Amino acid sequence: MSRRIALITAGLVIALLVLAVVPLGLSLTANQHNSFRFDVQSSAHQVAAGAEEYLADHDARTAMDQALADASGRGDCASVFDASGSIVASTPCAEASGAVAAALAGGTHTLSHDSITQDGDWLLVAAPVGDDGNLAGVTVLARSADSVDDSITVVWTWLALTGLGAVVLGIVFARWVGRWVARPLTALGATAARFGDGDLDARAPTAAGPGEVRELASVFNRMAERTQSLVGSHQEWVADVSHQLRTPLTALRLRVDVLADETDDEETAAEMAGLQAEMARLASLVDGLLAVARAEASVPQPEPVRADEIADDRVAAWEPVARERGIHLNAVARRPAVAWLGPGDLEQMLDNLIANALDSVPEGGRVEVSVEAAAATARQRVVDGPAPQRVMLRVVDDGPGMSEQARANAFRRFGRSGTGGNGLGLAIVARLAAANGAEISLKETPGGGLTAVLGLPAVRGART
Repeated sequence: MSRRIALITAGLVIALLVLAVVPLGLSLTANQHNSFRFDVQSSAHQVAAGAEEYLADHDARTAMDQALADASGRGDCASVFDASGSIVASTPCAEASGAVAAALAGGTHTLSHDSITQDGDWLLVAAPVGDDGNLAGVTVLARSADSVDDSITVVWTWLALTGLGAVVLGIVFARWVGRWVARPLTALGATAARFGDGDLDARAPTAAGPGEVRELASVFNRMAERTQSLVGSHQEWVADVSHQLRTPLTALRLRVDVLADETDDEETAAEMAGLQAEMARLASLVDGLLAVARAEASVPQPEPVRADEIADDRVAAWEPVARERGIHLNAVARRPAVAWLGPGDLEQMLDNLIANALDSVPEGGRVEVSVEAAAATARQRVVDGPAPQRVMLRVVDDGPGMSEQARANAFRRFGRSGTGGNGLGLAIVARLAAANGAEISLKETPGGGLTAVLGLPAVRGART
């Protein structure tokens, strides 16, 4: 940001300098040229006035010689001609003789007013000698323009140095302003990133930067405090509900188990067995609700996790259950894959996905868990930035599968997947995936069955 502010300010300063300094320089240059021309004309008229006393009034040539001496002292070349064009007197200057001859090429008898010409570096003024239309001669004065050119060069040099100094000062000031504005915004962005990663104690500094930025930081801090309070209250509520529900439910199950063991009546025993089954289902439902609540209340603090190793571990944990049901369960990892997830979240997601798959696959079926690295999609690159890869985890089964409508509702609470579960397993997976910036979807398995696809954020810069 500070660089953009500096560039914009420099552009504005340069534009202002071009609009102000260039016209000023052109105006000063024109004034220098006009002043130089006026000075040359004045000098020519002084020589013409002295020559008039000699040529028209027939006085002594003292005034003419003095005027020529003064012109020579100023570095001018001057010559006085009579009405016939013959030279009467001149300064000892041969540099402008050619220019003088050029000025008189049209003849002296036709000159009725000043004639100004430019011959190379010389400015020549031919002034008539005489009054009332009686031309007694011509005075030609030539002056080199080197002095005015040097003066103009000095003017433009000073203007350029002034403009350059203004640009440098403008850039320095713009950089300072940019940093003054950008630093608190950068700090606010870093704080927001830490807060989003699970550091609920993160707060933005409010002592630096413009008033609007400080106000934004204060608003963010109030939002963070409110969010932290809500998350804390939710977690406390989950803990309280867990304690209040689990304790009486466990005690009730123990009493029912004792009564079932003590009864000898077959009809009562059958009723007790049904009651035990309903209580087991109720316990599973309570556990699922608490798991969903924890998933929704949790704010993950991501860290690098080996997705391939976790997949192998969870498959090994569920393999005895699969073997007991006559289902072949295996894991496939083509290469090491490092994901960026909250600790324990991938294990919980995999447990629910594998449990759903085992519940839906009949005896003799297959369930495969695969892990691989894949290129990020265009939408993921927009959301996650230029992360090169995602870790793709798939749980593939060859069971009866799910209809399109069932797949659309599967991630809602109590959505029926057709596996006979409580409808909360996939909801837990969806909540944990969303909290970790992952994506979960259900697709048909080629040849029949269901494939759960879990796209996990990869560690930036990791060679997955």
